[in-house]
Amino acid sequence: MRLFIAINFDDKMKNALLTVQEQLKQKNIHGNYTKPENLHLTLAFIGEYSDPDRVLDTLSMVHFKPFEMRLNRLGNFGRLWWAGISAPEQLPSCASQIRHYLADAGIPFDRKKFSPHITLIREPDKTSVPEITIPDSVMTVSEISLMRSDKGRHGMIYTEIGSIEASTDRRLT
Repeated sequence: MRLFIAINFDDKMKNALLTVQEQLKQKNIHGNYTKPENLHLTLAFIGEYSDPDRVLDTLSMVHFKPFEMRLNRLGNFGRLWWAGISAPEQLPSCASQIRHYLADAGIPFDRKKFSPHITLIREPDKTSVPEITIPDSVMTVSEISLMRSDKGRHGMIYTEIGSIEASTDRRLT
């Protein structure tokens, strides 16, 4: 099965992302928009792996305090447009921990440099990202999820397999 580790969004953040997509549509930008239920922030992409329980066991070793992240910009990687976020050092530290534990457990994952982004649209019919207003949206991250990705009749279907919660232990950084 195809797996990845991600932060899923609360309704307020998801609505802000949908507002950004709607602004893009109002500017007559066409392409493959990410479905609302598929909006997420990937921390580690595992790909094809047949033992989700082993991944969950590995994920349970990750410890992090709740932290806030905020929408702050639009950008692109070629033909993929994304929303960017600002977050404290805890976000890259959390992604680094996850990747460290996956490597120690021998679980394969995409080792590209962590570049936090939320995919909004693939293959847009315009070449440059327009100026739009990014809604002020802040979310407290208190959970990280192991997700499964399956091809459906109308695109990808993401399903949460399990999750870990942030620790309230003040000694964690």
